Amino acid sequence: MRRKIPPLQALLCFESAARHASYTHASQELFLSQSAVSRQIQQLESYLNALLFTRTRHGVELTYVGKQYYKSITPYLKGLEQTTLDVIAHKGQGGTLKLGVVPTFATRWLLPKLPSFNQLYPEITIHLETSTRPFLFNDHILDAAIYAGTPQQVEQWPGTHSHFLMYEDVVAVCAPRLIKHYFPDATMINTNSFDLSAQQLIELPLLQQTTRPHIWEEWFNLYPIKHPNPNHGQRHELFSMLAVAANHGMGMALIPQMLIEKELQKGELVMVSTKKLEKKRAYYLMHSSQENSPLIEKFVEWIQKELSSEYALHDPR
Repeated sequence: MRRKIPPLQALLCFESAARHASYTHASQELFLSQSAVSRQIQQLESYLNALLFTRTRHGVELTYVGKQYYKSITPYLKGLEQTTLDVIAHKGQGGTLKLGVVPTFATRWLLPKLPSFNQLYPEITIHLETSTRPFLFNDHILDAAIYAGTPQQVEQWPGTHSHFLMYEDVVAVCAPRLIKHYFPDATMINTNSFDLSAQQLIELPLLQQTTRPHIWEEWFNLYPIKHPNPNHGQRHELFSMLAVAANHGMGMALIPQMLIEKELQKGELVMVSTKKLEKKRAYYLMHSSQENSPLIEKFVEWIQKELSSEYALHDPR
């Protein structure tokens, strides 16, 4: 079946003119005459049977349809350009893996370890993009995604194959000075932990995470006492933001332990309790069930080895 795709030259002329709000600037960028740019856009409008620009005193302006079309095609044109540059750069060897990642996992765990992957597979380039929610791989430019969620959420992600990476253990942490402020006589049970009573924990201010609004309620269910207001407190979207807020004494936060190992080792954060939310969620590498890429296979093999060695170091069981 023939695809309904307009000529690439017309799309490039439209994208440039839309970005600059000017046919003149588009012609200069594309090394075409202004009349050639205008002709290409007219042909595109005819193809779409829709008006994309209106003329103004200062140039051109996108119509509503033009704005929607520009917004839709821009990521695909950028993806096409990037893929072309990647093929040229790799000279037909190796390739590029475009990976969606949970932001804090990427900055705190994955990026510091990527140099070992680069050493092992210098012919493979990895591009990381923020991705926190399920999406259809067929409609997206990503090859795979590292996703944190429940087994039920993974099962409900259509058209995908999943690789289990690890469980997530969430711990309650805060700055040591916050505990000293509220409980001057509290003593640590080891180098990075207190074990406050449920009544003491209720007195500490809470820091909330936007994407997990009920997490404190879940955590306090581990105690024989209910928090009077588990949804109260400053709200932040990312674990990295929660870690910084907690580090500055703004409250107590629930964060996966693997993401704050450095802060715990340095004593910038301490665990307030021995209780953890264990194995409620996990990290998975997701990719299209129709995709059987050797690049994905190599990445999965590498990341599972990294996790198994780290798990062995942190948990001798």
